[in-house]
Amino acid sequence: MPDQAVAAAGQTNAARKMSDPITLAEPIVRGNETIASIQLRKPKAGELRGLSIQELMNARATAVLDILPRIAMPPITQAEADQLEPEDLAACSGAVIDFFLTAADRKAVEKVLNA
Repeated sequence: MPDQAVAAAGQTNAARKMSDPITLAEPIVRGNETIASIQLRKPKAGELRGLSIQELMNARATAVLDILPRIAMPPITQAEADQLEPEDLAACSGAVIDFFLTAADRKAVEKVLNA
């Protein structure tokens, strides 16, 4: 039974929404490893603990920097998140905001962008 629970959890994680890859303006260098791009996965409620959804929706830098180590793939540390270039933080902020948009919100944004 525990093996089935682990398999089910793996399937749930695989089905979670991921952002498009974000190519970093300045790759993260960790020892011999270089991280040139990251993807963000849609957070679950527990990963939002201690954060303000409103601040995330407003792309407040502090809130976005706090959530990145929780949802970045490959995982990054808080210190690495804090060292991101401003354009990389902006791209990550856009991806985080997208996770909170409803289908109706997305249509409204598309309508404005296509006008």
